[in-house]
Amino acid sequence: MSTATESPRKTRGKAPAGERIADWADGRLGVYSMAKPYMRKIFPDHWSFLLGEIALWSFTILILTGVYLTLFFVPSMAEIEYHGPYEPMQGVMMSEAYASTLDISFDVRGGLLMRQIHHWAALIFIVALFFHMMRVFFTGAFRKPREFNWLIGWTMLIVAIFEGLTGYSLPDDLLSGIGLRFMEGAILSTPVIGSYLAMFLYGGEFPGNDIIPRFYIVHVLLFPAVLLALVTVHLILIFYHKHTQFAGPGRTNTNVVGAPLLPVYTAKAGGFFFLVFGVITLIAATVTINPVWVLGPYRPDQISTNAQPDWYLGFSEGLVRMMPGWEWVIPGGYTLNFGLMIPLFVFPALLVVIGLYPFFEGWVTKDKREHHIAQRPRNTPTRTAFGMAWLTAFGVCMIAGGNDVWAVNFNLSINAITWFCRIGFFVLPVIAFVVTRRICLGLQRRDREKVLHGRETGIIKRLPHGEFIEVHEPLSQEQLHTLTAHDQFRPLEVGPETDENGVQRRIGPMERVRARVSRGYFGEHAQIPKPTAEEHRAIANGDGHH
Repeated sequence: MSTATESPRKTRGKAPAGERIADWADGRLGVYSMAKPYMRKIFPDHWSFLLGEIALWSFTILILTGVYLTLFFVPSMAEIEYHGPYEPMQGVMMSEAYASTLDISFDVRGGLLMRQIHHWAALIFIVALFFHMMRVFFTGAFRKPREFNWLIGWTMLIVAIFEGLTGYSLPDDLLSGIGLRFMEGAILSTPVIGSYLAMFLYGGEFPGNDIIPRFYIVHVLLFPAVLLALVTVHLILIFYHKHTQFAGPGRTNTNVVGAPLLPVYTAKAGGFFFLVFGVITLIAATVTINPVWVLGPYRPDQISTNAQPDWYLGFSEGLVRMMPGWEWVIPGGYTLNFGLMIPLFVFPALLVVIGLYPFFEGWVTKDKREHHIAQRPRNTPTRTAFGMAWLTAFGVCMIAGGNDVWAVNFNLSINAITWFCRIGFFVLPVIAFVVTRRICLGLQRRDREKVLHGRETGIIKRLPHGEFIEVHEPLSQEQLHTLTAHDQFRPLEVGPETDENGVQRRIGPMERVRARVSRGYFGEHAQIPKPTAEEHRAIANGDGHH
């Protein structure tokens, strides 16, 4: 026999309940051993990183509110006579989808608030995704090894756009019905297969009987599952590759300066979630969006003025409104509607250009190194100018998409607005490219002067021989590092036509094109050289004023 002695742990008292639960789970699941390498993962801190978090938490809010709404929404196009709580619609024939939307808004406790939170969260989700991608683009955070993660984010944006389209079409009100009619026209303009696609999607002639149930399945099941999978992979790759950080003392391509995931970053992220949720709830509670009861149920023989899609599809509407109504009737009586067909092809082209840009830049630079330091937009003038040109084209399309609203509210000619957008779509991006690159070069030149001569103090000093100069204050080592830490590429050269033995070298046409594009990106006219050691020594010897 043996007697049990009291363990030292008991003499110290029981462990806290949370610790006991963690020990129990770790003993059975190995959670701690698996998570330990990631609990102290370091994340850098910068205000622009919050854009991605806003997108993440908005998506979380969409899931939560969407689950609540699915409990009451009826995805059916069967017609019924309305006898619900909203008196102005009493006795009106409508679809069950529209009737259930009215019931959610006026009969379900908290239903209208949930609808508004859901809709505002959708808008903010896509806004945050858009700006987050622009932050990644302008800082070069898409470079190796993050090209695949860029494509994941780009795919998330595309899926989110169509998730929004299917979502605001579900109430079957007059505005969403007009959007579905617009989509049908775009599909019908597809050569050869357009009519087959439309019949398949709508389940017959427009509006058919199947579009709302089909959109419902896609909206609540397919697209959310795809987005959730993409978000998961996106976060895993961020953990694996580590987060980019801006240049600064002690920050290199081989380390990360910031706060650990637990407890600092997790606490900040958790608090930010409630802040985002609170702001969206406040907006939803005070600003009405999509009041479907004002427009009434959809009827094919009616249309509303000021019919606009949500902002993220405004540029597609603008492409159609800018395009002249050209049609060709080819032999056989077949009509090609270029007024819809060309915008239908330009719409994805605008998105594909920005999605494939990282691979284009990698091809131009032939840069195979890993990059974990984010760039300042001014230090990549050509890329920044290209991004602003793309945004300018996007903005022109957005203006064209609301040409009637601009005309009414500012007492302008709708034809003048349309022609301005038609010309501006081709001219304004070129102007934006040139102006942006000149601004970036000017900022580079100013940084160069600050590194060489210091910061302007505004103090004027008179030298003994009568000359007036402005006193400059030398920059700190931290500021000098930030201004000079960026790389500057040299343009690629094709090289001599013959090798050292006089044999003709084989130089392909693509190599010549790459060299020419590289000169446009990194030539003397496209970047300001950083100060050299000789220039610093000349300043130190008194050749410059401080």
